[in-house]
Amino acid sequence: MKILICDDHKIVRDGLRQILIQLEGENKIIDTGDGTDAINILKDDDFDIVILDISLPERSGLEILQSIKARWSSINVLMLSMYPQEQYAIRALKLGASGYLTKDTASEELLLAVRKVSKGGKYISQSLAENFAHYFDKDSYQQKHDTLSAREFEIMIKIANGKSLLEIGNELFISSKTVGTYRSRIMGKMELSKNTELTKYCLENNLI
Repeated sequence: MKILICDDHKIVRDGLRQILIQLEGENKIIDTGDGTDAINILKDDDFDIVILDISLPERSGLEILQSIKARWSSINVLMLSMYPQEQYAIRALKLGASGYLTKDTASEELLLAVRKVSKGGKYISQSLAENFAHYFDKDSYQQKHDTLSAREFEIMIKIANGKSLLEIGNELFISSKTVGTYRSRIMGKMELSKNTELTKYCLENNLI
């Protein structure tokens, strides 16, 4: 198999590589810390699996996922995230991901996940699977945050966690003015006016 790892932390990429070399057969493993670079790598070579971090600078992993599936629908994308909440997994799977792993379980489940998605299956962490029934019971597909784009969703979470527009801009390598524009869109779609209301909503829906 040809596997591309995209995570902005080198120590994570190195750790994933050490796990993946345990796969049977001769496998080619390439890594990058940038989502745009990952797209460029995919333009130049054929890959079977992309292991993609959901939190990337400049463009979120969900945005990169959308770009990959739009151009190369046959590539299996395995999302890797620090977020254990099932809402993130559902969003990623709806966008075309073949699997979703949390970083705290990656060392135990990565090989299982890669083997399964390489055969056309879907994979989610066991801990997430146990929460899915509760998620669907709430009819979450009808909730307001599902109307947000990948970038809007990411910024909403950062705002709800108390980060300023400047802090968010620095993290995402965009201007605070651009973050403010996103905030306005988010508030409009969510029918809210204050950050405290947004934080309350995210808490009530287990998004933070």
